[in-house]
Amino acid sequence: MANTATRVTTESRRPAGGLVPGPWQSNGVMPYPGSMLHLGLFLALIAGASLLYATAGQSGGTAFLAAMALLDYPAEGMRPTSLALNIVAAGYATWCLHRGGAVDWDLLRRVGLPALPTAFLGGLIVLGDQVYLCLTGIVLIAAAALMAFKRGSRPRHPDPAGQRTIGLLWSGLAGGTAGFLSGLTGVGGGVFLAPMLIAFGWASPKSAAGISAPFILANSAIGLAGVLASGQRVPPDAAILAPAALLGAAMGTWIGLRFMSEQATRWVLAAILAFAGARLVLS
Repeated sequence: MANTATRVTTESRRPAGGLVPGPWQSNGVMPYPGSMLHLGLFLALIAGASLLYATAGQSGGTAFLAAMALLDYPAEGMRPTSLALNIVAAGYATWCLHRGGAVDWDLLRRVGLPALPTAFLGGLIVLGDQVYLCLTGIVLIAAAALMAFKRGSRPRHPDPAGQRTIGLLWSGLAGGTAGFLSGLTGVGGGVFLAPMLIAFGWASPKSAAGISAPFILANSAIGLAGVLASGQRVPPDAAILAPAALLGAAMGTWIGLRFMSEQATRWVLAAILAFAGARLVLS
């Protein structure tokens, strides 16, 4: 049964000082024709977020949340919508990486399996709107810091043959923490996992990027199952946003492989995440 405490009015859910007035009903549906301009802006932000993240090897969960925060999307719809969009974007990226043989399946099993039960557990937890918005803001700020940190990260063992093998305890802690945050807030978890793997010498940047998309895909799917089991539902507008996320992921993957500077991408994303996170916390 859905948590009735989260069913508050749209106005009480809307952070103060929104950049764009959010014409949302409590179920995430825009109720009047004038909101088409708002929808167009929303689609552009989702596509842009997915594109930027794809150039950096991620699916865009934190940026999807940032876009929803900027446009005052109803809090109870943010988590299921972000997880659904993660599945779309990460699904495409996983397919591309698998075709290219870029996925380290042994490393993925070590960190991915412990994350699945914690992602489901996180999805079962329904937070009040104000607590969720504040927690999501903190997660966005932390993601911005990790993303900025990751730009200069190098594995302790540049030679893949000399990399340390991640132990079961540490792989469980790293994967389990990222999985829990994925289900609880709607992020994919890859933005936290990849910097940890690189910083502690457990993976090269290439290996970390290779497992991020399938890690996000699995955690988002399991996390969404937990969210649905908790009584929350995916808003109808998610079906409209999904093609934008897919288009952005396809374009970002193509651009990232050919033209885009990874450092420039990370600076832009870190700035967006930090701004949106601070806005949620301070509101």
